[in-house]
Amino acid sequence: QVQLVESGGGLVQAGGSLRLSCAPSRRTSSAFAMGWFRQGPGKEREFVAAISWSSGTIYYADSVKGRFAISRDNAKNTVYLQMNSLKPEDTAVYYCAAGGITTTLPGEYDYWGQGTQVTVSS
Repeated sequence: QVQLVESGGGLVQAGGSLRLSCAPSRRTSSAFAMGWFRQGPGKEREFVAAISWSSGTIYYADSVKGRFAISRDNAKNTVYLQMNSLKPEDTAVYYCAAGGITTTLPGEYDYWGQGTQVTVSS
């Protein structure tokens, strides 16, 4: 069992930036693909970004392309989501997930974090 812990959320003004981090609670040697998802108030969970173990494959939702960047440091067992030019509609709980394949589909991920709140004020 892998427990993921997100950090870095908070309150920011529109146009600002935040960097989210996600790491397992205990170091793991498994080569997981990682994804970020979010769930806004009254909305379903939606895909944000995903990255393969080697960082050779990366996907973004159209709504965040050009503003968000996913990266990972396998030596630190950590994946990051750099969020720039934030908009009020980016307000959501952000979740990281780990799985065997790099995909936009939440059902393909095996492990999930508890989420971190991101609030963007206008």
